Amino acid sequence: MEFPTSIKQQTCRDCLSGQSLGFQIKMAFQPIIDWQTQSIFAHEALVRGPEGQGAGWVFERITCDNRYYFDQACRVKAIETAARLGCDSYLNINFMPNAVYNPETCIKATLEACDLYGFNKKNIIFEVIESEEIPDKAHLNRIFRSYAKHGFLTAIDDYGSGFANQEWLRELRPHILKLDMSLIRDIDQSPAKQLIVESTLAECELQGTKVLAEGIESAEELAYLVSLGVRYMQGYYFAKPALETLIPLADIHGLSQ
Repeated sequence: MEFPTSIKQQTCRDCLSGQSLGFQIKMAFQPIIDWQTQSIFAHEALVRGPEGQGAGWVFERITCDNRYYFDQACRVKAIETAARLGCDSYLNINFMPNAVYNPETCIKATLEACDLYGFNKKNIIFEVIESEEIPDKAHLNRIFRSYAKHGFLTAIDDYGSGFANQEWLRELRPHILKLDMSLIRDIDQSPAKQLIVESTLAECELQGTKVLAEGIESAEELAYLVSLGVRYMQGYYFAKPALETLIPLADIHGLSQ
């Protein structure tokens, strides 16, 4: 995987400034629920435009020339905003593996941002975007190992919609596996989806990977997942993402307060 020399020579301070991206971004946050403790386990940082435009508006502006800077800018903006809002839970940050030319070099801006804004790096969970094409499994494995060495947790996002299968799961051994909403939608009515999720749960239990169900939208979906023993949950049923806001526990739907 080759990157332009200009990118390789970019300093961490340039990444922190965000000047190379070409447009401004903000972050929305959606809570991730620990159903067992009825508490907020984490907040996922979701990129938005400067006026709150959706992720689609942002990704229309991402090119091969600014992909690296976008990946770095999202990390820094997520950490800065979460720290400013007083986030004391885990913070989930999506990353683009195809924008990471060298894990040890590309993580420097993240570490500097944690120091600058006073955010505990051990509270960061890096999610690889599962729907993005991953041409090099070994490269992603190096990223995961490097991040774990620095104390970050790792997750595969949108499992079931893209490249990853149980072979990848066994080899990458993420700390967390997020089941894609396509598996969750109406799972209480779909034996086929139930078999896939049950098999995935068994594999994750064997290797000590936590399972998180995302995209939950109904009480029926939630009840079925709880019956399977899924502990971590996310979706509109609980709360929609809020721009530059951490939704308090008291405002999350469906929890015993």
